[in-house]
Amino acid sequence: MKRFKKFLSAAAAVGMFGASAFAFTGCSDNEEVITLRVCNWEEYIDLGGWDDDEAIDLESETILGENAIYDDFTEWFNDSDFGFKVKVEYSTFGTNEDLYNRLSLGDVYDLVCPSDYMIMKLLAEDKLEEYSEEFANGEYSTNVSPYIDGIFTQYGWDKYAACYMWGTTGIVYNPEKIDDVADVSTWNILLNENYKRQVTIKDNVRDAYFAALGILKSDLLTDPQFDSNTLSDIMNATDSETIAAAEDVLKLIKDNVYSFETDAGKADMVTGKVIANYQWSGDAITILDEADKDGTELWYSVPDECANLWFDGWVMLKSGIDGNVQRKAAAEAFVNFLSRPDNAIRNMYFIGYTSAIAGETVFEYLDWNYGADDGADTIDYDVSYFFGYDDEYIISADASCFELEDGNEMIINRGRQLFAQYPPENVKSRSVVMRDFGDKLTEINQMWINVRCLDVLDISPVTVGIICGAAGLVVIAGLLYGFRYKLFIKHKPKKGYHKIDE
Repeated sequence: MKRFKKFLSAAAAVGMFGASAFAFTGCSDNEEVITLRVCNWEEYIDLGGWDDDEAIDLESETILGENAIYDDFTEWFNDSDFGFKVKVEYSTFGTNEDLYNRLSLGDVYDLVCPSDYMIMKLLAEDKLEEYSEEFANGEYSTNVSPYIDGIFTQYGWDKYAACYMWGTTGIVYNPEKIDDVADVSTWNILLNENYKRQVTIKDNVRDAYFAALGILKSDLLTDPQFDSNTLSDIMNATDSETIAAAEDVLKLIKDNVYSFETDAGKADMVTGKVIANYQWSGDAITILDEADKDGTELWYSVPDECANLWFDGWVMLKSGIDGNVQRKAAAEAFVNFLSRPDNAIRNMYFIGYTSAIAGETVFEYLDWNYGADDGADTIDYDVSYFFGYDDEYIISADASCFELEDGNEMIINRGRQLFAQYPPENVKSRSVVMRDFGDKLTEINQMWINVRCLDVLDISPVTVGIICGAAGLVVIAGLLYGFRYKLFIKHKPKKGYHKIDE
């Protein structure tokens, strides 16, 4: 439990529920100091405090997180020749909506890390500061995965956002408790009465709506003749007819699943309370790692219909930068500092999610973490799409950590940690970005109220308010419980993760 205690200590230092912390090195009174106000997701950066035996010993270098990364940034920046000094005011948020509400209430930040759809919303509202030409010559542009860079360019985010972490959505499951592996290959598992009260779904409207659309369009999406070019439009449909149909599906799901959950699903999977859990890939890795420690082997499946391809990215806010050239330079330097391969590895190791940064050092870390041990049956796991097609980037991975279609090594359907962290080509091809709901947000939110707080058409507004208020208290209590457990099962990957006795 040494790592757990260190994480709690570091977490307390930054204020776990959004309170600010300051990280800075001493500056003399006559030096100009810029305060850089950074707001990030909770538990979403390396807080340091690693033991010496946790060092990542790569052939090219040894990586060890001694201090919080924002402390290391401050020291590096103030030792460099920027012409001014910086101190970092680091704070955290729990949801994209939490961040947006803070901004609406007047909180001021220079650099924040929202998800894709919130980036779209802030961009549409003209709240984002464009990155400078100098930034384009820095660590981020040099090291970002060509795959990630291509998507950000496609959506027009590349001048305003720098990708931090990314992943997919899917189903974490216990293969010993599933009747047929085909059951976890579809979003319909959420309606499967064979698993009544044994599966959980995410308690947020976007993830739930996406799953509902996957169920509604299952036959179309799994048709061999399906035109994948239409996938994005299908999974982003927000017409009133589709919203109403999704509401009906979600009400059926509510009657079948164990619960709607925000964070408790990790605990429920590890303890065996449920046998399948709709999950983000980064948290899926955490769950698999923790279950391994208890001698339980869990897997991750991406439904055959489709998966949500999500991104979190760093954006500068006009309200914070406010035309200040030095503040903007400090914000860009912070993003570039995080985009150094060694720092990208530190963050991946500490939080368990997948960085947008590629390059030889990151690939070396990937091989260090997931390369098969001597004597194991292996499979060539190709991640060239992420690292660059100019060269072959192939991991010789343990074959027992993947399920292949009819033994065909080219079609990997399900897998364990590596599969969740870097999805294969066939998963990537059926993954789609979920766009901002735009002017349909009110209608979709009303649908969600109907699902989560009964149907407002059938009961009085006063009763709806009472029910939803009570539900809010329950959700808050659940969040606090889930958050507490989240600390306990902090991700801590290691080479040879498939060895239970390590």
